[in-house]
Amino acid sequence: MELRKSERKKAKIKMALQGSAGSGKTMSSLLIAKGLTANNLSKVAVIDTENRSADLYAYLGDYNVISMEGPFSPERYIEAIDICLKAKMEVIIIDSLSHCWDYLLDAHSKMPGNSFSNWAKITPRQNSFVNKILQSNAHVIATMRVKQDYVLNQKDGKYVPEKVGLKAIQRNDLDYEFTIVFDLDIKHNAVSSKDRTNLFSGKPEFLINAATGKKILEWCNQGNTRDIDKIISEIENCQTMEQLRHVYSKHPELRQQLKETVLKRKQQLENIQGQLVSKNSIINQTKNQDNGIDNSKQ
Repeated sequence: MELRKSERKKAKIKMALQGSAGSGKTMSSLLIAKGLTANNLSKVAVIDTENRSADLYAYLGDYNVISMEGPFSPERYIEAIDICLKAKMEVIIIDSLSHCWDYLLDAHSKMPGNSFSNWAKITPRQNSFVNKILQSNAHVIATMRVKQDYVLNQKDGKYVPEKVGLKAIQRNDLDYEFTIVFDLDIKHNAVSSKDRTNLFSGKPEFLINAATGKKILEWCNQGNTRDIDKIISEIENCQTMEQLRHVYSKHPELRQQLKETVLKRKQQLENIQGQLVSKNSIINQTKNQDNGIDNSKQ
């Protein structure tokens, strides 16, 4: 055990999209995946528990599908994730997580004995599934169905049910595990209810597209700031435009962060080139004048 300085490393995004039926969770997930893979959907796999609904969007590109049928146990989800990882998928879409929670609730209800103590047998299975998601070396986008939630409030001596918003069909604290959680409405508009990246927090609702995934990918690839400092130093030491283009092309995921530095160095190199051209022009002009004087003497 040791104390160390905090260090921002490259990350694989673990995010969730939650919404009611018809809110566009599957489509939005695929669009985000498109941005995360630079439009290469062949690196994307969908674990489909929604009666093959993932195939409805095949026109978007050649993504991969695992059509999963019941029972929707945590162990079967883990098996499906392992298949995707073995195939070196860069993005795994789990559509949806809610079936797993329905399975666990049903399994719990059928267990004999004390209801409270039985959760000690159910919770480790759920935790294994969640840990598999979090520890996977791939971007993971999970969808969750939601239902209207109610609470009982006392009015005039009576308890009256009141709507308090949408509640995901999953374990209550599962959203804490994700880096980003988007809430989708029936018009497919998204707003972040949780965002550790600060890319979307406090922003108005918007329609998810491939650019959303690209923005998330740039955040994931920022990595250690010392890595960026090293690249910036390399840019500042470029002596030719060709060297500058070479360094810039090596880091497509950091272009947004490097753009200002690259443009500044480009301007410096152009100024240097302009000064050299001007200097050579003066030298040539002086030589021509000297030659003219020599010729006149003859």
